[in-house]
Amino acid sequence: MASAWANRAIYPSLSGKRVLITGGASGIGAALVEAFVAQGARVLFGDIADDAAAALVARLSPGAAAAPLHRRCDLTEVAAVRALVTESEAALGGLDVLVNNAGNDDRHTVEEITPDFWDERIAVNLRHLFFAAQAAVPAMRRAGGGVILNFGSISWHLGLKDLAIYQTAKAGIEGMSRALARDLGRDGIRVASILPGNVQTPRQEKWYTREGEAEILRAQCLDRRIQPADVAALVLFLASDDARMCTGHGYFVDAGWR
Repeated sequence: MASAWANRAIYPSLSGKRVLITGGASGIGAALVEAFVAQGARVLFGDIADDAAAALVARLSPGAAAAPLHRRCDLTEVAAVRALVTESEAALGGLDVLVNNAGNDDRHTVEEITPDFWDERIAVNLRHLFFAAQAAVPAMRRAGGGVILNFGSISWHLGLKDLAIYQTAKAGIEGMSRALARDLGRDGIRVASILPGNVQTPRQEKWYTREGEAEILRAQCLDRRIQPADVAALVLFLASDDARMCTGHGYFVDAGWR
């Protein structure tokens, strides 16, 4: 289980931390679950992909200080988001870290967008982050502080094609994170956003041809593809006490994509 992290940094402050991750069954989310479990954290993740979630739990549980827990949750339902946070606090004995990772970057043209589609995409990519954070605040106050990390995206900084609603949501996440950092800072709660570049996951690979892969590398400063573990490494640092003065900003892991 820990082999992928054998030569990575260990943060003693993360051992035993109570961590909730949304969208943790695959891709970047699965790397986040694995990374926190390897640090000795207690992890619960929400995802609607039951089979992938069960496989991840089975893979990571042997030898783990605390086996990860999975709960099914439709993040487009605010009541379900609040219930997930409440259940996480009960199952983990509190809540120290919330990682709002879940989202959906399905492509869409301007002409395709209807009011219903707009509302559904905003619910998938923006709304649940706020209500998860709102629900987590009381538990973090009881714990004397906490960390909320919201996943944005480099996409809106680049103005990529066929992602108008997604990029609107991701831009909103950065503004929301700055606002929450100000409102919650006196409670000892840090809030920041994570801005990945093009991460090499099975989902992302379906969008790109060999020529597209080459185009990504040309746009980056570094001549290698970003892996989910690279993103998880940044998240671990920001969740740890080593980042105790980091809040209110966005942190890129994009290989210098321009």
